[in-house]
Amino acid sequence: MSSQRFTPEFKEEAVRQVVERGYSVAEVSARLGVSTHSLYKWVKAVTPDKTEKQAADLLEAKSEILRLRAQMRRVEEERDILKKAARYFAREPE
Repeated sequence: MSSQRFTPEFKEEAVRQVVERGYSVAEVSARLGVSTHSLYKWVKAVTPDKTEKQAADLLEAKSEILRLRAQMRRVEEERDILKKAARYFAREPE
């Protein structure tokens, strides 16, 4: 079993070809003489995993919910004020 070592710069360039330039892993691995398994591991190491993305999406959704709740409270207060004003002006003068 050969344990060929690659420099970090080599790995970065190989991953960049897959991620940024859109080449397939098989194509890049064949061109560079790297196993597809190794290249998949390198790509996976630099891409954020799903839990990080889900956490970011969840945080964004929670902040949106808080913003919308505050907006709804404000709109309900405005509605209540308008209802009171309409009742006040609808009364017959004495």
